[in-house]
Amino acid sequence: MKSAHLRSVTFKGIALVASFLIVYLLIQAGVIDAFYQATIATICINIVLGASLNLITGFTGQFSLGHAGFMSIGAYTTALMTLHYPSVWGFLGGLLLGSAIAAVLGLLIGLPTLRLRGDYLAIATLGMAEIIRVLMQNFTFTNGASGLFPARFLNWPWMFLLTAGSVILIANYIRSRPGRESIAVREDEIAAASIGVNTTRAKTLAFVVGAFFGGLAGGMYGSYFYWIRPDTFNFLQSINILVIVVLGGLGSLSGSVIAAILLGVVTTLLADYPTVQMILYAIVLIVLMVFRPQGLMGDRELSLRLFGRLLPRRRPTEREVVP
Repeated sequence: MKSAHLRSVTFKGIALVASFLIVYLLIQAGVIDAFYQATIATICINIVLGASLNLITGFTGQFSLGHAGFMSIGAYTTALMTLHYPSVWGFLGGLLLGSAIAAVLGLLIGLPTLRLRGDYLAIATLGMAEIIRVLMQNFTFTNGASGLFPARFLNWPWMFLLTAGSVILIANYIRSRPGRESIAVREDEIAAASIGVNTTRAKTLAFVVGAFFGGLAGGMYGSYFYWIRPDTFNFLQSINILVIVVLGGLGSLSGSVIAAILLGVVTTLLADYPTVQMILYAIVLIVLMVFRPQGLMGDRELSLRLFGRLLPRRRPTEREVVP
C-alpha cells in the first residue's frame, strides 16, 4: 500500500516538473507568444477558482454563487498594493492580504448564511457578490467603474507555483479531519451531526478556505491583466466558475483541473468566431450534461490505478495459464 502511494506521488511530481519545464522552455523559445501566455494564465486562474469552489460545492455540498465576490476582493487588493508598492514584495503582500480579507469576509458571511440550504444559500451568496461589485463600482480608491490599471508581476514560474500549490493544499485539506467532516456533511448532515460532527463549523471552515483561495485567484488575475473593473466580477463570472466545477465533476479536484484546461482550449479555438462562440459553448455543455450528468470525472481523481483500468489488459498465453 505504501509503495503504491509512493509511486503515485512520484508520478505526480514528475508530471508537475515536466509540465513546468515544457511550458517554460516553449516560452523562452518564443513558441508560446503573448496571446497563448494569456490563455495559460486564464487556465491557471480558473483551476484555482474551480478547485476552491469545488471544496465548497462539491465536497461540502453547499450551493454557492458568490465566488466572483471573493475573486474581486483579491484582484483589487493585489492591484492596489502593486500600484502603491511596485515590487515583488508588494505583489506577494497583495496576494496574502487579498486572500486574508476574502477569508475573513467568508467567515463573516458564512456564519449566518450557511445555516441556509440549497437555493436559499445560493441567493444569499449571490447577493453578497453583487454587493461587493456595487461597492467596488462606487468607491473612489478603486477608481469606480473605470477600474484600475495595475502593473504585471505574475509570470509563468509564479503562475505555476501558485496554481500547483493551491491544488495541493486544497487536496491535503480534503484528506484532513476537517475535510472528512465536510464530506460527511455533504453525504448526510443529520447523520454527521449524530456522530459528533459540528456541521456549522465544518461548513464555515470549508467556506473560509474556499474564499481564501478564491481571493488568491483574484490576486493572480489582478497581477497579470493590465485592466480590472467591477463588471469583470459579475454574476456571469460566478456562473463560469460553477460550470468548471459541474463540468469536471462535483467532488473531483482532477475534474476541475481538466475542465478548466478544456474550457480554456475551447475558448481559444473559438476566439476567431465570436458570434458562434457562446452558442457552441452552450451546446457542448448541454450534450455533456445529457450524456454524462456527473461530469467528466464524477467524484474520482486521476491516479495510476485509474490509468491501469483504462488501459487494455494483456491476455495470458497458454503457457502462463497451464501449470
